[in-house]
Formats: sequence, C-alpha cells, structure tokens
Amino acid sequence: MFYEFDIIEHMDSARKILHMDLDAFFCAVEELFDPTLKGKPFAVGGDPGYRGVVSSCSYPARRLGVHSAMPMSKAVRICPGLLIVHGSHQKYSEKSHEVMAILRNWTPLMEQISIDEAFLDVSDLLADPRQIALDIQKEINTRLLLPCSFGVAANKLVAKIANTIGKKNSKSGNYPNAVTRILPGTEAAFLAPLPVGELWGVGDRTEKVLRDLGISRIGQLAAYPEDRLQKIFGKHTNSIRLRAMGQDDRPVDPEPQEAKSVSQEYTFTKDVDDEVLLRKTILRQSDQIGSRLRKYGLSGNTVRLKLRWDDFTTLSRQIKLDQRICQNDLINAHAQNLFSEIWRKEARPVRLIGVGISGFSEEAVQLSLFQESSEKTDRLLRAVDEIRTRYGEKGLKRGIELEAEEF
Repeated sequence: MFYEFDIIEHMDSARKILHMDLDAFFCAVEELFDPTLKGKPFAVGGDPGYRGVVSSCSYPARRLGVHSAMPMSKAVRICPGLLIVHGSHQKYSEKSHEVMAILRNWTPLMEQISIDEAFLDVSDLLADPRQIALDIQKEINTRLLLPCSFGVAANKLVAKIANTIGKKNSKSGNYPNAVTRILPGTEAAFLAPLPVGELWGVGDRTEKVLRDLGISRIGQLAAYPEDRLQKIFGKHTNSIRLRAMGQDDRPVDPEPQEAKSVSQEYTFTKDVDDEVLLRKTILRQSDQIGSRLRKYGLSGNTVRLKLRWDDFTTLSRQIKLDQRICQNDLINAHAQNLFSEIWRKEARPVRLIGVGISGFSEEAVQLSLFQESSEKTDRLLRAVDEIRTRYGEKGLKRGIELEAEEF
C-alpha cells in the first residue's frame, strides 16, 4: 500500500497539504445534544411521508445500507428501526465556525470548501505533516468533541482522495477519525488501482463511457492514448490526464469565492396549484434575498424565477434591469411579473419554486418602485433586518403571510 502511518523525513520541495473532513458531521453534532443517539442507527433529514431525504446518517445506519441523499421513505424500508432527527442548521453552522477557527489558528492558508470540509497548506510548519494532522485532530476531538479525518499529501487532489479512501478503509466500527498520508512521489502509484470514479472530473456518465472502453481504474486512464481521450474530454483532456497521474498545482486559497448569485428555493411537501400561496412564497423569498444582499453589501441587476412542475419539468425565467437593486419590494415585483408570464400560459401543480438575483455590484443600491432614492425605506429595511437577525425569520411578518402560512 502507498499510504502509511509512520513518520518519515519529507521531501523539502514537496508542499504539505491537509484535507480535513468532519465525520458524519450533522450526526456527530446531534449526538452532542442528545447522547442517547450514540451507537444507534439514525438519520438527519425530513419525514418519509413528505419527500424527505437523508442529509446525513450515523455509521450504524450506513452499515445497514442507508446513505446520504437517499429518500427517507427508502431509508426506513431498508432500516425499519431507523431514528429520524430533524436537523438544526443553526447548530451545525455554529459548530462549523468553531472548527474553522481552530484550523485558522494553525495556518492562515485555510480554504473552507463546505460546512464540514477544508484544505490547509502547512508547508511553512517544520513538523511532519502527518503529525500536524494528528495534533489538529486531537484539538478538535478534545475541545469540540467532534470526530474528523485528514488526508495528507503534496497537493489538494491527492489529499482529498486519500481522506476518502482512508475513511472507507477504517475499521473503527463508528466514526473513522482517520489520518491517511500519501508520500511525495507515490501519488500516481496510490491512485492507479483506485476506481476511475474516484477522480475529480469523472462523473457517473463519464465513468460509464470509460468503463465501456475498458478503463475502470485511474492508472488505466493515465496510460490511455491521449488522442483517443480527446473524443471524451475535449479541451479538458490534458488536465484529466494530469489528475490521473496525481498532479495538481492548485494553491490553497484562503479567500472565499465571490458569490455569483443569491437565491432562495423551496420544495413543497405536496404539489401546490394555489396561485395565492405561490405568490406569497415568492414574496417571502424576495424578503429573504433582500436581507442577505444587504447583509453582504451586494446588489444585482438580474432577477430570476425558477419553477418545477409536478412532473419534474423545470422552467427558469429572468429579467435584466437597467440598475442594480437589493430592495425586497423591487425583487418581489420583478419575480411576480415573471411568475405571471408563466402562469398565464400554463397553470400547473408546482413542486418547487425559487427566486434568485445575480449581476452583482458590491455597492448596495436601494430604489423605490418609482426609481427614486428613499431614505425612509432604507431605514425601514435596516430595522426589519435587525429585528429578523435578532429574533429570527418569524420575529416579524407581513400581514399577508398570516392569512395562510405555508412555512
């Protein structure tokens, strides 16, 4: 095997990259608040009768065949004794912030890629990279009582795959809490026997095409004639071949990626053909988007509406404005107009509805419906944002929302 757990002298020229992944994060957090869940098969997600899906599941549940993104109705059929926990994203967000704060104390070169994952570049630290990972793991384990696993390698690609493989190979029976290191110079050999689907850039469809060509392992992909791969990957052929050989020179980027859009979507528990309720949903989503835009000092000039019918057909309509906006009423007015255009032509039961805004400027612009500056409206919106921040979304509602509330 090309991953090992012995401390060795590392090559001076190799970077030291860590990939941290919190093990079954949502479940681990729920166990902190309810220790009786420990050792039991349970899943975090929605109810099985209302199109709920599994957001996360405990390792005892995984051993019985339950997995993330599985419909909850299927999960309870597979595991009749499955306990269902309705998660709290506020709790998860708070714990995630605590974990990321620990990581930043080790190095400013920390790139968070999701609520429970991050890359660290610890090349400037003198200690062995595996020992650094063990020390960070111990700090997260003892201070926050959360399990986490690490992949250690000379680049991001291999560090992440190492972590995935290390967790799969864990024999702990519960949370892996693994640390898996790939030695510099052994990247290609480590990747070669792995299924080609483990490689970034190879999705389910591409994996099927490759398997039809007799390519089932990453090493086979690396050795396949480049001219024949061109027909599959086109302009991405060279980057895919480099990945298959374990080469990745991307830096750990501590700066968050600039947001390209802000959106709010809602999937109804039952298909809805009530126009009034749909319009109220759009109104609420517009309020939420406006609040988020002002929080980050953003404004956008493109408003988008998304509808998904009961047969999963999805429609998307958008309008580009002459000026950028972040005011709730303006976002709502344009989204409602887009809805009217669709609804007049075809009124059908709706499964999902969403509102979004893009085309950002970092300078927030708030305009009235008559395109005039409104200091009074600005003050009102700031007051509403403050109330909802302090007391939650239900701390302040429009009168129309109280008539027939869906949320």
